[in-house]
Amino acid sequence: MIINTANLNLYYHKFQALKNVNMSIKRNLITGMIGPSGCGKSTLLRIFNRMNDLIEGVRITGSVLIDNDDIYAPVYDLILLRKRVGMVFQRPNAFPLSIFDNIAYGPRVWSISDKKTLTEIVERSLAAVDLFDDLKDDLRRPALSLSAEKQQRLCIARLLAVEPEILLMDEPCSALDPIATGKIEELMLDLKKKYTIIIVTHNMQQAARIADEVGFMLLGELVEFDTAKTVFTNPKDKRTFDYISGRFG
Repeated sequence: MIINTANLNLYYHKFQALKNVNMSIKRNLITGMIGPSGCGKSTLLRIFNRMNDLIEGVRITGSVLIDNDDIYAPVYDLILLRKRVGMVFQRPNAFPLSIFDNIAYGPRVWSISDKKTLTEIVERSLAAVDLFDDLKDDLRRPALSLSAEKQQRLCIARLLAVEPEILLMDEPCSALDPIATGKIEELMLDLKKKYTIIIVTHNMQQAARIADEVGFMLLGELVEFDTAKTVFTNPKDKRTFDYISGRFG
């Protein structure tokens, strides 16, 4: 296991958004989180790189361990956590910089300034998301001029440049058309060979296509967590069955 939560609760002021979440996420698998809007999926995702720390009034109890390190311990290095655990958002958030400078941004933050080293990192990261051949002669092109699908790939490459262990993906295909979605899904299936991926999705078909394990959330509770096959074909909880059969959500 790479991530373990125990009796995890999160409150926005007095509102409890997560309720006693206990889960274990395995290394080098794709874990899909499904459930209706407002059920706590994205809140849980942001727990793993402490993005919720940026929201006023948030209070967390319980524990979150990554490789047995308590990431909410006062002594835990938050900058190191953000390097180990990268995040891709619903809409591509490429920086208003060149393609090269987007990828080189993270390594520069980590004090890598040698041009040869940066070039190698940029080329390797773009190749990992199958963009290098298309863009190798155009790396000074503004990143915002790329298509939405290529911008999303670029954002993933930007994460890979700092060599994370875990990739968090919050509805990464929601702004993409079906063809682009298929390409990003293929990319995720390839990336899991080296990375642990957790994806939040409203698209149950997407979770069924790419996830190895699936968690179903409802009203802040992790109702069920099992292999994708079990969740979608033989769920143990009636609420899971009702959701995947379209009775609500």
